[in-house]
Order: sequence, then structure tokens, then C-alpha cells
Amino acid sequence: MEVVAFVAGIAVLALVVWDVFETIVVPRPTPGWFRIARYIVRSLWTAWRGFAIRQRSDRRRDVLLGLFAPATTMILLAVWLAVLILGFGLLLFGLRTELRPIPTNLGTSIYFAATSVLTLGFGDIVAVGAPARVAIVLAAGAGLGIVALVVTFLFSITASYQRREIRVVMLQSTAGAPPSAIALLEGYARLGMVAQLPELFREWQQWSAEVLDSHVAFPLLCFFRSSHDNLSWLSALGAVLDAAALVLTTISDLPRGEAELAKLGGAHLVEDLSNLGFQGASSDGIDRESFDIAYRRLAEAGYTLNDPDVSWERFGRARATYAARLEAMAEYWAVPSTSLLGEMPRKLSSHTVATRPIATAAASMNGGNGSDSTSASDGPAGRNGDTPAPTAPTPNDAAPVRSRPRGP
Repeated sequence: MEVVAFVAGIAVLALVVWDVFETIVVPRPTPGWFRIARYIVRSLWTAWRGFAIRQRSDRRRDVLLGLFAPATTMILLAVWLAVLILGFGLLLFGLRTELRPIPTNLGTSIYFAATSVLTLGFGDIVAVGAPARVAIVLAAGAGLGIVALVVTFLFSITASYQRREIRVVMLQSTAGAPPSAIALLEGYARLGMVAQLPELFREWQQWSAEVLDSHVAFPLLCFFRSSHDNLSWLSALGAVLDAAALVLTTISDLPRGEAELAKLGGAHLVEDLSNLGFQGASSDGIDRESFDIAYRRLAEAGYTLNDPDVSWERFGRARATYAARLEAMAEYWAVPSTSLLGEMPRKLSSHTVATRPIATAAASMNGGNGSDSTSASDGPAGRNGDTPAPTAPTPNDAAPVRSRPRGP
């Protein structure tokens, strides 16, 4: 009995130490047939999301979803400590002849392991043999070490979260909330800042690289939601990608290089995140009617446009490299989805089936350049010199919708 408990304790300790190492220390996804953290996050999110989207109050739903990532971090710490205590309890039960008084059952050994891992040290049980003393020292060090690693991890992902959100919040001043590509381009035209669009695309290319590095390494970051209503990092990324695609395919008088790099960088981010185990959505949510409305609004804003039929075809090809994957991730994480025209985001249905979450780490990185993106910058197919007349009033001169901070 003692030998079986000792071997089982070693196996449990190896499992939890390896899981903590892969989750926190290794700065990239790693392969593994069993990961405690992965199954906890997957199962907990399925239940949490299902409960939250059934709430009638939008505010309550958003509060519940926003609590998931911080709560999960604390739950992971508690689970790791609990498994660590179980492992040392089994180990000490195998060494119980070296303890005084000798534990009569496994529960007493687990209690002694808990006081050691949590560094309580009541002294009611004492290790008298060398192997047991070594186990007690390792238990105390492992407990402190896991707590320190989780605290450091929390500070690290909080810093990454704040860096991600800075540009998302800044974008709403021109793109609105939820952000849209048309509102973004209209805002830059209204403010006389069209010449600064290339700089915007350079900044978002850098943002995509930073988010790719942090979110693929630590997927829990993806569950941290924006602190303002109707904003999400996915919808902001989609708005910038749509704006870049419009510059490449529809607008004929703007530089294309920065837009192409921003689109490639953003599509790379979307593809690598989708490789964590998402299935593509059935539709990218844009039809010809929506594109025609966007086309008219761009013309009213003063942009010189290509032929609408050719532009629609090229825009569809450009958007196909990221839109369906982006929609699938937005649906899974229950955040506002990409909106070309700036309508309010659709409400989540309680009957929506979540796409498969973070899957095997072996499939999370494919080593490619992240995209099968076909460059949409094939050159203008001709200039449309006559600006079409609008058929309905447009919000060209209206102030963008503002988001508001979420309260406690």
C-alpha cells in the first residue's frame, strides 16, 4: 500500500509541476496529451459562457463575462495547490513510518502535506526520517514557488492586457463603439487626417505583432475583455483590417504599402489564434448591399474610388483571408463582432453553439507566416470620376458613438 501511494504521489507531483511549467514559464504553447489548466479553462468557460449569455440584462451579462479571466486565474492557483497537496499527501503516506505520530490514514497524511505546502507548520506531526524531511522541505518550496509564479504571471498578463487596450480605446474616437471601418475612414476624412492613415496602419501592424506574441503564448489573455461597453480588441482589429482592405481594393488615391502590411500582420494574428482550435464561421457577415452603402459613404467623405463592381470582388477576396475566423473567435469569446458599417453588434443567442476552444498545444502554432492572404493591391481597375448620389442620409458628419466604462 505504501509503495503504491508513493508512486502515485510522484506521478501527481510530476503532472502538476509540468502543467505549471508549461502554462506559466514556457512563453509559447507546448504539446502535451494532458494539461490541467487546459481542461479547467475549457470546461469552466463553456459553463460560464452558457450561464452568462442567458442573462436578460446586457450589463449583467457583460459583468459576468468580464469576471471569467481573473476568476479563472485564481481558480487555477487553487487547483494547482490542491493537486500539489494531494501529491505530497500520497508521497508522505508512502513514507508514514518516518513520521511521528505515524498517520493512520491517507487523510491525515494529506492534512500534514497541506500544512507543509501552505507553510503553516503546526508541529503536531513531525518528520523524523531523512526522506520524509526532504519531502517536507520540497512541499514548502513548491507551495511558495507556485504562488510566486502565479502572482508574477498575473502581473505579466495584466501588463499585456493594458498595452493591448490602449490602442483599442484610442480607436473609438474615430471608429466609434463598436468600431467600424467606414466610421474610421469617415472620421479621418472629416478631421482632415487622411494623410495620417498610413501611420495608423503602421501602429496597428506593430499592435498585431505584440498581441500575437502575448496571446498565442498565454491564451488566457484572450478571455480578458475590454473595460468599455461595445468595445473589444477583436472588433477593433476587424475594423482596422476592413479599413486596410478598403484602401487596397476600393480607394484609389491613398498609399497602399502600409495598408498591405497592416492587413498581412492582422491576418497573421487572426490565423495563428484560430489555430488554437476554432472552426470558421459560416459567413463573414458582409453582403453586396452593405458594401454598396459603404461605397456611397466613402464617396460622400471625399475619397476617390475605383469601379464598384471590381472593388466588391476584390474586397470580398481580401476579406476572406480573415473575416470568417474573426467572426468565429468573436462568437466564442462572446464579444462584439466586426461591423463594416457601424451597426450595433448582434446579441448572442443562448442557443449558439460555441466553437471548439483551445485545443491541443501541438496545433496552436503552425510555423508559417500566418496567412494565406492574397494581396488585394492589384492596382486600381479604373477611377470612378462621378460620385454617385446617396439614396439615404448618412452619418458622415455625426460624432462617433462613444462607449462608456463598465461600472463595478
